[in-house]
Amino acid sequence: MTAPAPHAAAPDPDLARLAELHGVTPSYQPSPDRTVAASPAALVRVLGALGVDASSPAAVAAALAARERELAERLLPPTLVSWDGAVPEPLAALPPGTRLELVTEQGETRPDLHVLPQGVHRLTATAPDGRQARSHLVVAPPRLPTPTDRSYGLLVQLYSLLSRRSWGMGDLGDLGELAAWAGRALGAGFVQVNPLHAAVPGAPTDPSPYRPSSRRFPDPVHLRVEDVPEYAYADDHGALRGLLQRAAGLREAVLDKGALIDRDAVWELKRAALETVRQVPLGPGRRAAYADFLAEQGQALEDHATWCALAEVHGSDWSRWPEGLRDPRSAETAHARAELMDRVDFHSHLAWLTDAQLRAAQRAARDAGMDVGVVHDLAVGVHPRGADAWAQQEFFAAGMSVGAPPDAFNARGQDWGLPPWRPDRLAASGYAPYRDLLRTLFRYAGALRIDHVMGLFRLWWVPQGEAPTEGAYVRYDAEAMLAVLVLEASRAGAVVVGEDLGTVEPGVREALRERGVLGTSVLWFERDWTGDGRPLAPERWRADCLATATTHDLPPTAARLTGEHVDLRERLGLLTRPLEVEREEASADTGEWLALLTRLGMLRGAGGADGSSEEAEIQAVHRFLRRTPARLVGVWLPDGVGDRRPQNLPGTWDQYPNWRLPVADAAGRPVTLEELAASPRLHALIEAVREEP
Repeated sequence: MTAPAPHAAAPDPDLARLAELHGVTPSYQPSPDRTVAASPAALVRVLGALGVDASSPAAVAAALAARERELAERLLPPTLVSWDGAVPEPLAALPPGTRLELVTEQGETRPDLHVLPQGVHRLTATAPDGRQARSHLVVAPPRLPTPTDRSYGLLVQLYSLLSRRSWGMGDLGDLGELAAWAGRALGAGFVQVNPLHAAVPGAPTDPSPYRPSSRRFPDPVHLRVEDVPEYAYADDHGALRGLLQRAAGLREAVLDKGALIDRDAVWELKRAALETVRQVPLGPGRRAAYADFLAEQGQALEDHATWCALAEVHGSDWSRWPEGLRDPRSAETAHARAELMDRVDFHSHLAWLTDAQLRAAQRAARDAGMDVGVVHDLAVGVHPRGADAWAQQEFFAAGMSVGAPPDAFNARGQDWGLPPWRPDRLAASGYAPYRDLLRTLFRYAGALRIDHVMGLFRLWWVPQGEAPTEGAYVRYDAEAMLAVLVLEASRAGAVVVGEDLGTVEPGVREALRERGVLGTSVLWFERDWTGDGRPLAPERWRADCLATATTHDLPPTAARLTGEHVDLRERLGLLTRPLEVEREEASADTGEWLALLTRLGMLRGAGGADGSSEEAEIQAVHRFLRRTPARLVGVWLPDGVGDRRPQNLPGTWDQYPNWRLPVADAAGRPVTLEELAASPRLHALIEAVREEP
């Protein structure tokens, strides 16, 4: 299928030039042999979101002249990058006699740049003619260290991993138990989970972990309430016992009665329990630790907690709040914060407790011998009505949404409903919100997976109210984004994995590899696309990647091998071609892979723990992954028990229970963490992964 080109005429040269000078691309190439022009209307709307008036030919001419003059007169860009202390090119191009003054992160003033410490510093340049420029200088190591040893690990959506101690959904206590068991009993090097960002409260709450209220702060719904130290000293034992009994009912409904995971019901009980536990005074040491956390997180935490408190009163859509409260810096907001100080402190307290349990899970993983530990997931963006969009309004492009242009898989394009960051505002701030976000995540992450890592280079902006076809790509300073990422990850000693599936702009994977960012390779997509199109032999896979058989957006391996994923999409009316055509294509695809696995001696008959050929095929798939040079090999935990159901089925909303299914066996029976640990089938799969290539 070929995506249709927009019907609108190509933009005039002045508009196109203006767009390019502001990082907006007037055209893009969905394939090497095809160029698609953005519509003039799209360019005007996108430029408007960047504060550039292009509404008329006269406005375009004026804006173009102003931009060209600004760039010609500018001494330095707002942010510079130095890799390993090398002098950035723009500094070498300054007029002779220009004076430079550097103020480091630590506040130390340096009159020269002979030795540049790593960090984000402030640089002032004063030219002989009196012109002055103030820039941020990011000094980063040249690349992230490559993991020294190859390792394998488990991939799981945390909410889906229930134990007999869970309150109706998987929690951070379960994560710590899984990591400790997998590291000690399975020899795993990591556990990767879904984004644990704070969700937008609602009725019902959007269950997708990829459209959060805040990416910087985690969601307290993941807390293991009984692991909060003050829980043991709570006075109202009767109330807590009642909540525990109701939590057991939620857990049993999911595990034993076929109910879906009900995040809102879980949070209702946990919130009530946490309100009770909060009445217990903190001891001196705990109080000091809380004070340190408040000081470390500063304004960002105060904003987040204020939004949470205001949402309890006015609802979670801040665009509908009283006008004065829509501005986080207004006098009205300051007055409301003071009136709601108890609730602001409650939500700050929850952030502290959740941070502590996240760090405890990472410690449990490392104590169990894991080289990496917990791999956390960073979503592409945030909900437009959530806490981050309210608190950081100056950094988001108003009236825009991130998406994807039309391609061979989706002729209509995509609109993800996430407001994009403004690249100009990021650069002017020295990427402060991005740095703060990464620094917070690396507090408890052994590695970070970045969803749609191509977004560090460019994003498809869609004007609100328009079809995704009426968008345009906006470029980000990829060198600066990568430098900040490498700097913060290296400081934390963490690995970074970029999700780079699908259509990737030329040069992106190479740039990521140069800086030590691993990619993502999924078996079914790894074919010789420039040759005969057949499955790619294991020795031809890239080494710098996380290799897996599936993801949360794809069918589990058992469903793909049997073709059940096609039947599911047919039942839901999602197929665009006849059922038999889809079945034949899916069968041919898996058939080619199974033939390769057989030729390589990896498919060893019906030798699974339950004697099934299906289990043997799943083991063969993972033997193949281990045979590749991939530095990390991920095992989708539900594959270990034959689960058929995808956690998320793109293109559906209420037709399918996305993000609400527990891990289950081949018959659809939910499987607890305790049962997973004792599963012969899972142990047999891990033994296949552990075999020496």
